[in-house]
Amino acid sequence: MILAIFISHHALFAQRNSCIECHQELEDELLAPVETFQLDIHQQFGLSCVDCHGGNASEEDMDLAKDESFKGIPKRSQIPDFCASCHSDSSYMRHYNPSLRVDQLAIYWTSEHGQLFKKKDTRVAVCTDCHGTHGIQAATHPKSWTFPWNIPQTCSRCHSDKEYMKGYKIPTNQWEEYKESVHAHALFEKKDLSAPVCNDCHGNHGASPPEVTSIAYVCHQCHPSAGELFSQSPHKKAYDEMGISECEACHGNHKILPPSDEMLGTGERAVCIQCHEPDSEPYQIASRIKEKLDEFIEKIRHAENLLERADRQGVEVSEPKFRLTEANTALIFVRNLTHSFSLVEIEEKIEEGEKIVVEVTEAGENALREARFRKTGLIIATLFIFLLAIALFLKIKQIDRKTST
Repeated sequence: MILAIFISHHALFAQRNSCIECHQELEDELLAPVETFQLDIHQQFGLSCVDCHGGNASEEDMDLAKDESFKGIPKRSQIPDFCASCHSDSSYMRHYNPSLRVDQLAIYWTSEHGQLFKKKDTRVAVCTDCHGTHGIQAATHPKSWTFPWNIPQTCSRCHSDKEYMKGYKIPTNQWEEYKESVHAHALFEKKDLSAPVCNDCHGNHGASPPEVTSIAYVCHQCHPSAGELFSQSPHKKAYDEMGISECEACHGNHKILPPSDEMLGTGERAVCIQCHEPDSEPYQIASRIKEKLDEFIEKIRHAENLLERADRQGVEVSEPKFRLTEANTALIFVRNLTHSFSLVEIEEKIEEGEKIVVEVTEAGENALREARFRKTGLIIATLFIFLLAIALFLKIKQIDRKTST
């Protein structure tokens, strides 16, 4: 059934289209719609100019083509309702994509853009600002304005324009900051399409700035373990009472850099010292956590160094190397546990990891002793062979002298 409808629409589009014929003879912005529409998702589903703009494309005469059904170019103030005339009609959209949501307009009215639009502010984003007009691609198409790695640039066309954003009293450096973030690194360099972009945190059709109370829930969508640990920590209640956003307070928002161990403790780059005074108990706990973590990391590195040295000397150490991965896994757990700020739990997990490190360290030391034993044995064996060779040489010389006499 759907295939039949698609073929029928395609057949109609293949018929004469006076809109296309006329615009092909024009230039610049009047020619552009014809060129870009060839790649448009609507065209691929068999829709044509009249489905959006009305009129009669089979008429060659312009006056006849612009009959009573002709809508022309919608005003900017009409675009949300214009697009929704199809996209909010579940019966109509079922013919093309039954899984596509048909509540985009209703959600749009709840967004910051929609709320301002209702107040007659037509400078805020509408459908065409994010999706385009005649060259609209499916969101899964890499060239679509709403494909993950294109979304930051799509949003920044407005949000990075200081002149355009003047009067809204919000920063315009979000795109510049995002480009330095760990999320952007994952998206653009590693091509990880699961890395968050603007709409993952702010929403798309219902885009709004996350409030203090909701930022944590946004972050928890990707970082559930850290979020659960923080929710059980003493900071949760304190943050709620003071109205401090959870994750953002330590990690920032758009410019979220890779987390590092230097963020812990009481050093110059530690985030703990932003709130806690040197004579306070939390300050001392933070210092102790960093101290224990550094000691654990140093022990792991020492064990790794022993194994690497033994490996370079030809001793088989694949088993202790594999065992050491368990210690590194414990280290990952410890770093995540810092969100709980529980010194007891952190020390327990470090103790588990240190037991493994002790075993690996012993294996590394034994491997190095074996390497030294092999080296000593090789020296002794080489010396013995050398002395034997000299003795053999002298014996041969002695036999030669006796033979010659």
